[in-house]
Amino acid sequence: MGTLKHIGWRLANILPVLLIVSVLTFLIGRLTPGDPIQGQYARTFTPEQIEAIRDSYGLNLPLWQQYVKWVADLFVAGGGKSIVQDAPVFDVLWPNFLNTIVLTVAGVLICAVVGITIGTIAGANHRRAADRFSMLFVQVGSNLSVYWFGLILIWIFALQLKWLPVSGMQSRNGGGFGDLLAHLILPGISAALISMLVLARFTRIGIVQESHSDYYKTFQSQGAGRFSLLGKHVGRNILPPVVNIIGLEIGTLLTGVLFVESVFNWPGIGTQLLNAVNGKDYPLIQGGVVLIALVYLVVNLVTDIAVDALNPRLKR
Repeated sequence: MGTLKHIGWRLANILPVLLIVSVLTFLIGRLTPGDPIQGQYARTFTPEQIEAIRDSYGLNLPLWQQYVKWVADLFVAGGGKSIVQDAPVFDVLWPNFLNTIVLTVAGVLICAVVGITIGTIAGANHRRAADRFSMLFVQVGSNLSVYWFGLILIWIFALQLKWLPVSGMQSRNGGGFGDLLAHLILPGISAALISMLVLARFTRIGIVQESHSDYYKTFQSQGAGRFSLLGKHVGRNILPPVVNIIGLEIGTLLTGVLFVESVFNWPGIGTQLLNAVNGKDYPLIQGGVVLIALVYLVVNLVTDIAVDALNPRLKR
């Protein structure tokens, strides 16, 4: 019952957060200088026709009425109509958003596998050479820019070694699932860099703390091997915080992916939103930001539920 109440409370909190995000996104878009209708149609339409177009988008209404109209469009009109592409916002965003989800999932998998592996090696070899080398790698990697790191990966593995494709989501002639995986490796690693190093650090800390606990020393004195202890006891005890960190880092991955897309020319929502910003396409920008915020909130909710399920002591 406590868990159900907690889930209900978290669900209730999503609405005010989305409200704040929508208001801020709307105001920032409207208060920036420039007229998207003028920029899009000034060369081909008369001033009277441009005013008629502004009326059709509700841009001549008072600011509060524009906001109410946009919120209503989110539920009944596919997020409104894109000014630049003249199509429903969610119809425009959805294919690219799915591409972003594919890249984010790849980043999460790389983050989890590599981050936990590095952290486990470091924690299991506390104060040994493997620990020092792993933490040096984490320290250096944490100071790298995702954008710069992506360019370095392209230069080494795509241009010099020619092992992987430079950019895009698939080859021109297509290539199926294997081709998609080849295109995912470099942007996935680039997107996962910071998050996997954060996860490695927390995994190491968890293992070191557990290895100094009383139960660990008791089992060790009874002849239990280090790897057996790590697998049966330490891993189970640090799993909830590790899952929690992964859930929190998905938000970082999602925002990092938006920058990675521009480096690797990945056809995702980040590239689309960048083009929308350049064209001051208000409905597309607002719809994209709200969609990303919603995914972030849902991921946090699912993570919270998973942590509660893995650790009954955290049930509320």
